[in-house]
Amino acid sequence: MKSNNKWRYGVVLWASAVVCTAACAGTTALAAAPAAQDSSSASGNALGDASARRGLLTNGAADEPQAPGNGSDASNGSNGSNGSNGSITELQQMIRDGKVIEMRTTYNGSYGASMLFYPDQMTYYIALFQQKKFWRVIKTQTDTRAEAVYAEFAKNTAQLADSEIRREKLQAENAFADRLIALQQNRANRLQADVDVARAQQSQVVDRQAQQQAAIATLRAQQDAAQAELRALQTKVQDLQRQADGDLTLAPQ
Repeated sequence: MKSNNKWRYGVVLWASAVVCTAACAGTTALAAAPAAQDSSSASGNALGDASARRGLLTNGAADEPQAPGNGSDASNGSNGSNGSNGSITELQQMIRDGKVIEMRTTYNGSYGASMLFYPDQMTYYIALFQQKKFWRVIKTQTDTRAEAVYAEFAKNTAQLADSEIRREKLQAENAFADRLIALQQNRANRLQADVDVARAQQSQVVDRQAQQQAAIATLRAQQDAAQAELRALQTKVQDLQRQADGDLTLAPQ
């Protein structure tokens, strides 16, 4: 009887130690996570003010159709995948049920990595995704393993998004160049219009000047003709005047 009581007492002590250890580990993980979150986070949500826009728990990722995969990490103290559906489907369901806490999230382009925590079982889910679609999900109860996998996934997002980011930059540069070309073309068109107007006006001025010179030449010719006619008339008048005066002088007495 005493032996049974000792055995029961030992079991109780062992269970209490396990519970205490798990609680301490959970407290340590939750306390350490916010301190090492991405710079975009100022609270428990790793995305801070952008959570409503991009957070895994709010952007409908759990409702997106996913490619099948298990992605579980049973060798590190996990509970294994959820039957044949895998950890991806399991995590989707837990997100829909509101059972997990988003602890860290990194975005590079359309790729992202998140570490989520299920406090009821002290389990971490580390997800690699593109846009709203999960790609890989690793499940573990070891916080150091979770941190290592998250760091690797975050590194992967930077590598995967490199070509995407370069493409976006090139697209932006090309679009900027197109806008500059359009601006320069518009300026060239305006300048060309100004040149065309100036040339047309200049042609009109040249024609008008030619007309004016022709008119001046005509007027000068007319003036010369008038002056010649006037001089001829003046000479004739003088001759007639002399004749008239001479006739009066020679009249009979």
